[in-house]
Amino acid sequence: MKTGIIGLPQVGKTSLFKILTRAHIEEHGRSNPREAHIGVARVPDERLEKLSALYSPKKTTFATVEYVDVAAIGQEALKETALLANLRQVDALIHVLRAFEDESIPHVGPIDPMCDVKNVEFDLMVSDLGQVEKRLERVEKDLKKARTGELEREQELLLRSKEALEKERPLRELEITGEEKKLIKGFMFLSQKPVLYVLNIGESTTLGADLESAVSRFGLNEVAHRPNAAATVICGKVEAELAEMDDAEAADFLESYGLRESGLVRLIRKSYELLGLISFFTAGEDECRAWTVPLGSKAPQAAGVIHTDLEHHFIRAETIRWDNLLAAGSEAAARAKGTLRLEGKDYVVQDGDVLHIRHSG
Repeated sequence: MKTGIIGLPQVGKTSLFKILTRAHIEEHGRSNPREAHIGVARVPDERLEKLSALYSPKKTTFATVEYVDVAAIGQEALKETALLANLRQVDALIHVLRAFEDESIPHVGPIDPMCDVKNVEFDLMVSDLGQVEKRLERVEKDLKKARTGELEREQELLLRSKEALEKERPLRELEITGEEKKLIKGFMFLSQKPVLYVLNIGESTTLGADLESAVSRFGLNEVAHRPNAAATVICGKVEAELAEMDDAEAADFLESYGLRESGLVRLIRKSYELLGLISFFTAGEDECRAWTVPLGSKAPQAAGVIHTDLEHHFIRAETIRWDNLLAAGSEAAARAKGTLRLEGKDYVVQDGDVLHIRHSG
């Protein structure tokens, strides 16, 4: 999964990228203003940690997310080939919104996250509209030469897309079928990508309550509940401090604010939910590992994520929920209790499943 981090200048998006990926980036900006920063973040998962404690493996491997931090968004920036190419390659967008006051960090105009949402969304839609109109011209020329069902379906979909964009409705809200998605997949429209709005609020003595209320307080409830959209809240300043602490210090620091987990954990969880992703596990003495698959994946598809040969030679999957395995204490005990099951090719993998693939390869 690759997620692009976007936003207007001085909102804290590069700081968020650095905290997520532990990347070391020059504080004074990019040598090339259109250069993208790319990094990988580990997906925190208490379930995997508990499985690892049970097995004491040689290696514990967490799932990862790749993040791409691009230059500040704007209509002129979106004309840049390099920036567009980086944005089109991502699966989803994290739109960082400034909701903190800080005189040392300049900001043009009042702090207004909802206004920023509208401005950036408009720029993405303008970019997509230009692409749609260009493709429509090509399709209409091709239809004059020879009418085919596929061209007619593409034209109809492009016309619907054009109408939506002209009404300032992002393409992620357009209802389209699986077949229609295939027709326009190659265009990688920016406003079609799922978006997670991340409010970056200031530090306060009531941070726990402020994090809970921020989406409503800044008027983002409506946009956060639109199709393929969601919202979460972080305090970038606190997250930066947490990134410098060990686990025990971080836990105490969070508790002082009445928090159980960091904003980054919530952010990654929301990203997963937005993209319809789940985690399953493999566990043993050599390695305990988390794997990522789309919600609704069947056992052979999950096996294929581990290794393509496992999907081709799949026979059965030994399956148990992670918490049932912990409660049993071992696979042998779980098998005796009947909580370790054998599932076939039609089994739909559930979030938190521990799988052992039986295969003929």
